[in-house]
Amino acid sequence: MDIVLIRHGQPEWVRDGLNIVDPPLTELGRLQAERVGEVLRDETFDEIIVSPLQRARQTAAPLLSAHARTEQVELFLEEIREPDWHGTPAELARSAYEEDRQRPAEERWDGLAGGGEPPRDFVERVRAGAERHWAARGMYRSRHTLPMWHLDQPDLRVAIIAHAGTNGVLLCHLLGLDPVPWEWDRFVTQHASITRLSTMQMTDGYTFSLHRLSDVEHLPTDARTH
Repeated sequence: MDIVLIRHGQPEWVRDGLNIVDPPLTELGRLQAERVGEVLRDETFDEIIVSPLQRARQTAAPLLSAHARTEQVELFLEEIREPDWHGTPAELARSAYEEDRQRPAEERWDGLAGGGEPPRDFVERVRAGAERHWAARGMYRSRHTLPMWHLDQPDLRVAIIAHAGTNGVLLCHLLGLDPVPWEWDRFVTQHASITRLSTMQMTDGYTFSLHRLSDVEHLPTDARTH
């Protein structure tokens, strides 16, 4: 089984000094999305699933067009939900994240002081949603102490267009790593990057291998952002 994780292109987080909630892509982000569609045009995917947020859907559009696919949105792929900062000064978000980085590690599970979704709830939401999604396709964790999976369809190829945090949670879940409250910082991925995993067959199931993390070779060097 092959899983291709794609991070969205560069989003317009701030406009005129104010925060934007659920931002669209910038002009550069749209270029990055076009390059993703081009580089993956000739690959075969049984399924292409997308986060419900605007920046992921806009990133997915060129790839879906290249494969003549309709959009398949999966709600569990939504990024961690921030406080309702829309229209507030950009400094409010910057200071909230800076304060969070100064906390002891365990306290970061509680989330930002201004509200939003705590990382513990975010990790649980993404993992639970992923398990339901995979189970419907015959993939589930084996009764094993090691990160082993049962697969009904070992040749399945899936592309996922989502976010740094969401993709980080999925990576850890598939590889059998314990979660942390900073998943978006554990596996650092650039905008419109491509991360690849595939399964290796064992005598009693399958385990995932990480083949490439945050590949941006399809982007010009001056179009690489994070």
